[in-house]
Amino acid sequence: MKAYVGLGSNLGDRAAYLLLGLSALSRLPKTHLLRLSPVYETDPVGPPQPPYLNMVAELETELSPKGLLAEMLGVEKALGRERRERWGPRTLDLDLLLYGDLVLEEAGLSVPHPRLHERAFVLVPLLDLLPEGRHPLLGQSFAELLASLDASSVRPLVP
Repeated sequence: MKAYVGLGSNLGDRAAYLLLGLSALSRLPKTHLLRLSPVYETDPVGPPQPPYLNMVAELETELSPKGLLAEMLGVEKALGRERRERWGPRTLDLDLLLYGDLVLEEAGLSVPHPRLHERAFVLVPLLDLLPEGRHPLLGQSFAELLASLDASSVRPLVP
């Protein structure tokens, strides 16, 4: 199954944390890293904190959505993520954005990601990988969803 994972970092060596996260994702059981979006620098959402580096990775995985999420949480923890405040700064944030066209709502897991359609910092890199993609729950294209947002805070890292 194709899954899309958002990566973000705004503490320490942000680029190094993204690379470490990608390396860890590539080593997950029954999972292959297929493609990567460009990296963007983005303004933070939430309390005052440094800017983020964000990107999206496309995976092919045989793990279940819950199994993939558990592995992702383990990667975050191994790379020093501490959950102190909602939307606070982090060494590495991994979000399961999409798992095929699956729509799933259960304790601790919502697919597609419940705020995917509200976040330009996710939609911009996701569109790099899925230019014709559609939100499996809302039915709108990712491009339509992005058009309703202010994307000025999402800047290509390398123009």
